[in-house]
Amino acid sequence: MPEPPRSGHAVAAGFLGWTLDAFDFFIVVFLYDTLAAQFHVSKAAIIATVAATLATRPLGALLFGLLADRYGRRLPLMANVIYFAIIEVLCGFAHSYPTFLVLRILFGIGMGGEWGVGSSLAMESAPLRWRGILSGILQSGYSCGYLLAAVAARVILPNLGWRAMFWAGGAPALLALYVRFKVPESQAWVQHRAQSVKAIFGEVAIYWKSFIYLMLLMTLMMFLSHGTQDLYPDFLKVQHQFAPSTISYIAMFYNVGAILGAVIFGYYSERIGRRYSMVAALGLSLAVIPLWAFSSGLARLALGAFLMQIGVQGAWGIIPAHLNELAPDAARGLIPGLAYQLGILFASPVNTIEHHLYQRVGYQWALGGFELANILLLTMVVLLGRERKGRDFMREPGQTSMGAG
Repeated sequence: MPEPPRSGHAVAAGFLGWTLDAFDFFIVVFLYDTLAAQFHVSKAAIIATVAATLATRPLGALLFGLLADRYGRRLPLMANVIYFAIIEVLCGFAHSYPTFLVLRILFGIGMGGEWGVGSSLAMESAPLRWRGILSGILQSGYSCGYLLAAVAARVILPNLGWRAMFWAGGAPALLALYVRFKVPESQAWVQHRAQSVKAIFGEVAIYWKSFIYLMLLMTLMMFLSHGTQDLYPDFLKVQHQFAPSTISYIAMFYNVGAILGAVIFGYYSERIGRRYSMVAALGLSLAVIPLWAFSSGLARLALGAFLMQIGVQGAWGIIPAHLNELAPDAARGLIPGLAYQLGILFASPVNTIEHHLYQRVGYQWALGGFELANILLLTMVVLLGRERKGRDFMREPGQTSMGAG
């Protein structure tokens, strides 16, 4: 099969999987008060379900990543999307808080498995010259999912109720059919296929120092994304008393910025390198913190949120290419996804932390102060790391270093 069609289907599968996965995750962000009233618990208890979802994602990364390195990318990806689609539909039938909490924990396993498998399939299939921009397109699926969740909160919630929002999350099951009939297996996986699970863990053991670095990087990246997104709708409601419909429109607007940022900075990462592109994106987010967190008025806050997410997801758009280029060949399905999801495990208290800060110093400083410190630390960690931009996955059968080539 010619290279562009193969890469197109693989990136489309990864993009759609991450879009639908993110949609299912972000539904809860727009339902904090609704679910708290439904289950007769505090809003903090509903926020805790988000942390629980984030905390179990490494289990999914480990399980599906091992399957992807041992048995190929396609079948684990199909199994993954069917699994998290079923769990999401079941969330819509929950009638008690404990049941809902357990289902969100189980959903986290599915969410944790999708990114590593989907990104390795997409990046291994992408032509070298397009890898940066395709990385941005792939990662923008996360923002598209958030955007769709905002649309659902505006359209489905007031007309069909909160349960229907979760039932709409069954759509990913259809993606399995697309993967089955349109997406070919990764030839890079065929070439570097691990002969056993022990061999896969052996790759991880060899590169444990670099793996620890990747976990640190991803922890700070998760603080960046979830710290600027998860509580922002609630911030607009509590701090500025915006109506739910207005908040939904703002969320749609700043997710358009996120999509643009992922693609733009992904493209420039092919020109100026992965790390410098990430630093440029982080610089933008740092510069707009006053507008994003401390301004007032609909127009200024919407603009601040739009620019903030251009920077946040601009940095994130480089991550699929960057992590896959740093990973060893025989464990590319496992290492990027596991580092990604362990990062979210360590960052999973971010919503609780910011909520506690809000109660002590107010919402503006809780969000703005937290991200100011995080972005400065993250920038330093990015600059101290290495990159292997342009690494050819098909032509390096004997070279598996995670350092700079």
